[in-house]
Amino acid sequence: MAQPILLADDDHDRELLQQVAPEDWRPPAPADRYDLVVLGAGTAGLIAAAGAAGLGAKVALVERSLMGGDCLNHGCVPSKAILRAAKALGAARRAEELGLRVPEAEADFAAVMERMRRLRAGIGQHDGAQRYTELGVDVFLGDGRFTGRDRLAVECHGGASVSLRFKRAVIATGARPRVLEVPGLAEAGYRTNHTLYTLTELPHSLVVVGAGPIGVEMAQAFARFGSQVSIVGLDERVLPREDPDAAAIVRRSLERDGVRLELGAGLSEVRVEGGRKRVVAARGEERVELAGAELLMAAGRAANVEGLGLELAGVDFDRRGVRVDDFLRTTNRRIFAAGDVARRWQFTHAADAMARIALRNAFFFGRARVSALTMPWCTYTMPEVAHVGLDEREAAEAGVGLESLRMDFSEVDRARLDGETEGFAKLVFEKRSGRLRGATVVAPQAGELIGAALVAVSKRLKVGELSGVIHPYPTQGAVWGRLGDLAMRRKLTPGAARLLRGLIRMRR
Repeated sequence: MAQPILLADDDHDRELLQQVAPEDWRPPAPADRYDLVVLGAGTAGLIAAAGAAGLGAKVALVERSLMGGDCLNHGCVPSKAILRAAKALGAARRAEELGLRVPEAEADFAAVMERMRRLRAGIGQHDGAQRYTELGVDVFLGDGRFTGRDRLAVECHGGASVSLRFKRAVIATGARPRVLEVPGLAEAGYRTNHTLYTLTELPHSLVVVGAGPIGVEMAQAFARFGSQVSIVGLDERVLPREDPDAAAIVRRSLERDGVRLELGAGLSEVRVEGGRKRVVAARGEERVELAGAELLMAAGRAANVEGLGLELAGVDFDRRGVRVDDFLRTTNRRIFAAGDVARRWQFTHAADAMARIALRNAFFFGRARVSALTMPWCTYTMPEVAHVGLDEREAAEAGVGLESLRMDFSEVDRARLDGETEGFAKLVFEKRSGRLRGATVVAPQAGELIGAALVAVSKRLKVGELSGVIHPYPTQGAVWGRLGDLAMRRKLTPGAARLLRGLIRMRR
């Protein structure tokens, strides 16, 4: 039996549902022909629909589940509310380091989850059906399917069927949690990020499958709340896409919080014993067994391409998603794709940026390219890891002369005063020109700190230019200026140093 994605008896979830999937919603009378039809009301779909309507286009928006998509309902919003509580709990437990006496800090898991649902419902109105109707969008709640190169049929939830003709369309159906084909998994039962947030009682123990961002974020939070948490992952390290130095710090943080790590191990079987889910994995010849009251599947994402009639629309796709060119056009020149389904980055902010590109290219003969985007990301572990551009590994593969500079936060006054010295900031830049190509930050507020580097990398500023930026003292953000100073000192060759000394001596 499938687990619910919202709680039927919770006031907050009922409020959210009334906003993003109202049961009494009546589909509008369809226009003869729409300037734009958007399939999917996650971040990419909402941005595309609102943007087109704001420009005066006649727009239809089709959503089969919950408006707001993963970000609002199962992703960024609920997870960050939970992580905020886990972060506060960790700070309270470290209070003695600051000279404070705080009673033993414990999590009220039910209260943490109730706060999350309340905040999510409050944010839900921004993505709701009523708001988009007020923006001038025709909202259809139901299953949409292409029936031709310029037609989409919608089986509305209320029973009505409508056909929508369009000049242009955007596919923004997103992705869903990927579930591994493992013997016994379906019978044992599992949760994904779609069903995790219906928990109201803290599980005594939790096994997380996958050591990527979702897996490590939730593993750390639940461990701080008091669960016995284990992670099993096929990769040899946590956060395999990140800078290895950054991933190593996250690993140490997870282990301090009591998370058991079984990496480089592939799942072979899941079964239920004594009311607990027992996970069996293999690491070479070694057999690894883990047990938990709950099992969280966090092993990647699968694009939502099934049942959309893409073949009838002349849109090429595979299991990774819809095939698009650099302008986000599909093989049907009337139809574009954006967001997780478009085989690119799977971030909310990436979906937003891609939707804007699709809209521009669809209506204004645009030549905006996805490849021109400078895409940052952040994993909200404790400490956080934020990144933009190239890292050292990619720099080695880029085939151009690149080098890096790193500064540990133990060298930054504010970080020492805050007791937050575990972490670093790193820059990657071209040897000859000094132009910045990438940056990585590991710090409690890395997602905020990356902003200054993001501007510098996206504008291809020279690393030395960071030296001239004045930061308030003391701030952790001053690390970028310190790295700029370091770059300038490294440019000071022995010959240049002798010349400068000579000039100084000549001054009277």
